[in-house]
Amino acid sequence: MLNYLKNHPFAVEAFFESSLVLTFAVPKKQLEKLVPECLELDTFKESWAFVAMAMVQTKALRPKGFPKFIGNDFFLIGYRVFVKYTTNAGKRLRGLYILKSETNKKKMEFFGNMFTHYDYGTSDIAYSKKNSITEIKSIQSNFNIRIERNEGDVPIPPDSPFSDWKEARRFAGPLPFTFTYSQEAKEVLIIEGVRQNWKPKPVRVIDYTVSFLKTLDLEHPVLANAFIIENVPYHWKKGRKEQWNN
Repeated sequence: MLNYLKNHPFAVEAFFESSLVLTFAVPKKQLEKLVPECLELDTFKESWAFVAMAMVQTKALRPKGFPKFIGNDFFLIGYRVFVKYTTNAGKRLRGLYILKSETNKKKMEFFGNMFTHYDYGTSDIAYSKKNSITEIKSIQSNFNIRIERNEGDVPIPPDSPFSDWKEARRFAGPLPFTFTYSQEAKEVLIIEGVRQNWKPKPVRVIDYTVSFLKTLDLEHPVLANAFIIENVPYHWKKGRKEQWNN
């Protein structure tokens, strides 16, 4: 019964006040060990693979169709790898594989771990905004992100493998699908997200510290892009499973 509950047994909806995503590039060999056998890395020029940190302010998160007043507001952090999956029908899906998730409230940790495989933990996430500068940080999780919002041209990060924001936009995230895999049952769980008004805007990263990246044993991950979206209605469909045939 518990295993069934963790497989996204119902649709969920929320309003994204903001979603800031920093995407880091590494040679694909470094990330191959982090994804299960059913998935392949989503690469750029067949050499770069990507891991992202998403920082999302949600409002009224609740089972889809329930009234807003029963929903809850949470700050969510997700660390994900960009991947592809080929369904049994031969359709190629672009999506994300979750490595770890964090939230600012114990309630979200409890229910997140009951209804997903996303490995939620609670942390002291702090968000502040002053003029054009936004800062998101956690002492407990040891990360600190500072970005600048402005209406002018934003330079691509200096070490990015992308030559411009048009190339970088393909790896802006989040992608339509998220995947979970059961090694024992050889089952792939597919969760589809549905969004409206999705218009990622590039932002300049002033500085960042992301200690979780160090735990992945990656060599010199480089900041590839940074995008923000705001005021987006979003929902996740009920999870669906299929047997993986290798």
